[in-house]
Amino acid sequence: MGTPESVVATGKKAAGAPPSTARRLVTSLVWAVSVPLMFTVAAWLAQYPSVGIYAGVVLALGTFAVAATVAGGIWHRAGAAALVSCAGFALTLFAGPGLYELYMKTFGEKVPAVVIKVEDRDEQQHCTVKETGGKRAVHEISQQQNCFDHIKRLQRVVLREDPMGVLEPRLPDGPDQSGQTALTLGISGGLFVVTGASMFYAGQRRR
Repeated sequence: MGTPESVVATGKKAAGAPPSTARRLVTSLVWAVSVPLMFTVAAWLAQYPSVGIYAGVVLALGTFAVAATVAGGIWHRAGAAALVSCAGFALTLFAGPGLYELYMKTFGEKVPAVVIKVEDRDEQQHCTVKETGGKRAVHEISQQQNCFDHIKRLQRVVLREDPMGVLEPRLPDGPDQSGQTALTLGISGGLFVVTGASMFYAGQRRR
């Protein structure tokens, strides 16, 4: 019997054949690292005012779309795609504030200031803070920069200012906020692992 023409010659891989085990492992690892990393970068960009926020949102949505398409559409692992999407979205919510707090606490320059106004706007608390030394600049600080109930009018505080002059200043933690940064970063690390592991599973079990 003759060999059908549709069959590839001996020693060559048939068209549409699944990737080798080594190639599948490498591609799975690449996706497992790059997807949560892109979500984390998007979360960090969103901490920058104006353009940074939009860039972070665009990158997060783009990563979301690509990861869901690859895991669910190309690899046919709908469950893993849903988990990647949910964990990745949560990662952007926790990683951004956690990295911002860590950066400001580690590298932020200490500047003495006084709170001259505390008010509620748009269902959020806002603080107006004036530096008592240096440039005597006035800052409008929101809850994103730690303006919460522990901050009172005429209270003297020590601001943490970005040495690069890009990020907004941050107010100090209150008595009940001890360990909050470590907790936020811990949750972010867990979500990073879940997102990466889900992507890796989808790549290894692709169909």
